[in-house]
Amino acid sequence: MTALTLPKKIKIGERWYSVEVVEAMQDKLDMGRVMYLEQKIKLGLRNGVTGRKFNLDDVKETFWHELVHAILRDMEEHKLNKREDFVEGFAKRLNIA
Repeated sequence: MTALTLPKKIKIGERWYSVEVVEAMQDKLDMGRVMYLEQKIKLGLRNGVTGRKFNLDDVKETFWHELVHAILRDMEEHKLNKREDFVEGFAKRLNIA
């Protein structure tokens, strides 16, 4: 398996978001989350409730997914941002490497 290589910070519009990889996400439904007010994208290596480990490809895909959410919010595309099917499809097309 390859190493996880993600940026530590990324600029979206006029805002810089930090990228934080944590050992575990606390919400059992989350693999990652964008925190708009904190300007942070947070990604978990495992689920803090179930203990399920996420493989590195899933973590990378989650990064792209959360990045798309942050971009859509910056663009004020709130309807698209709520459409998880759109966000997921867009993220899959970005995560090609």
